[in-house]
Formats: sequence, C-alpha cells, structure tokens
Amino acid sequence: MRRMMFFAALALLVLTLGSATNAQSISGDYIETRSADVWTGPCVANGEMNLAGDQAILAWRVNKGVWKGVSLDGLSVVAVVKANATLGDQANSPYPAKSVVIVDEKACGDQPKALVEFAQSMAGELLKNVVRVEVAPIKVEVSGEHGHYASTLVRAGNIAGIQTRAINGKDHLCGNEEVFYQPLAEMTHSMPAVAELDQFDGAGLNVSWTVRGKRSAFVGTFAR
Repeated sequence: MRRMMFFAALALLVLTLGSATNAQSISGDYIETRSADVWTGPCVANGEMNLAGDQAILAWRVNKGVWKGVSLDGLSVVAVVKANATLGDQANSPYPAKSVVIVDEKACGDQPKALVEFAQSMAGELLKNVVRVEVAPIKVEVSGEHGHYASTLVRAGNIAGIQTRAINGKDHLCGNEEVFYQPLAEMTHSMPAVAELDQFDGAGLNVSWTVRGKRSAFVGTFAR
C-alpha cells in the first residue's frame, strides 16, 4: 500500500514538473508615450486634463516567449490609440477608445494574430476596439543597464515612432514632479521618461500628430 502511494505521489510530481516546464511565458521590453505628461506636478497635470492625453502609442518587443502556443521570439507589436478623454483621468471615462495595431512584418503563420491578441491582453479595454491592423517593419532599440533606460527608439514603418531619453534635472518645471499617471499596460518594471518624439501618421483614427519634448513616456519591461 505504501509502495503504491509512493509511486502515485511520484507520478503526480512528474506531471507537475512537466506542466511547469511547458507553461507558456513571455517577456520583453515595453515603451509607451501619450499626449499628456505622466511625470509631472498636479498644476501641470490639471492644466492638461480634458485638453490632452487622449492619444497614446504602446510598443512591445518580445525577447522570448510563447502566446497561446505560438512562439513570438524576437517579434514586436505597436498599438496607437485615440480615446474619448484623458487616459488615466478618474473623473471621465476614456472609453470606448479606438486603436490601430501594427504587427511586425517578420511575423508569419499564426504570429500576426497572436501578436494582436497578446497586445489586447496586456492593455485590456484600451485595445478592445481595433479598427485597423497594419503590417510594417518594426525597429525597437533600448540602451541602458540595471533597469535604467538611457534611451529608447521605436519605429513602425512610416506609421508611428517613439524616441525617449532619461529624465534629468532640467526636466523639473515646478519642483514637485511625481508619477501622476500609471502605465497603460502591464509592466514588471517601469520608469518615466521624456518623449523626444511621439509621432503617428497613419489611417484609421482620423488624427495624426507629432509631439516632441514631453515628459510623457514610460519605459521598462513586461512578463507574463
């Protein structure tokens, strides 16, 4: 009897370890920018509320991982959003928001669909209403170490672009800056940054923009 219980427990352990080994996981770099300062003082944030912050660009670069059985190693996806109100404003709902999703031209087979579904899962309701899916070459570069991103670059064809740098002493405008808004998607590590470039020039949202020099970005990592 004890021998049977021992082998049953051993079999259960093997199955558990096997499930853990086969568990899907995905991780990589995440860059976000929007049309309102995210690292700022209440005076500036209140001045922008309901006037800005209804546009955003979200970019994921998968370093390694699987999504619903599909390998996304080395692929990227970018989402561009136009909301109905300032994203993060607790008083006014920004939904329903419209979004354009740009998938990496290197994706093939089931990968484009998996990239879209992955982005929707990470950003929730923000990407619920995808009005257009584009395919373009996507370039994502990050520089820095030990969790500190000195700069990042995102280029999705001729459709969207982000360029960020780390915040420095010259970026203090009122002296009491803080992270006023939280990131729009799940992150395991985040830090605010200055968006040297926040640009969208594509179809689907009835708006295009080029914004420079705002304290409106988040950079960091994600993992599931």
